Amino acid sequence: MLFRKKIERSCSYCAYGAPLEDGMILCVKKGMKAMDAPCRRFQYDPCKRIPPKAKALDFSKYDDTDFSL
Repeated sequence: MLFRKKIERSCSYCAYGAPLEDGMILCVKKGMKAMDAPCRRFQYDPCKRIPPKAKALDFSKYDDTDFSL
């Protein structure tokens, strides 16, 4: 998912943007922008992208015999 060909443009993971405290991005090319604002100068930086957390597994349907050898 991090290296897909078609990435939605967002300043929060652009190579030119730097995050600020108040939810804004300081862009080298365009100045202050919102985190989810699209831009023509977008260049994807995979190191800035934070993947969603994995869902917790549900082990309630298993009993102790499933985990014994």
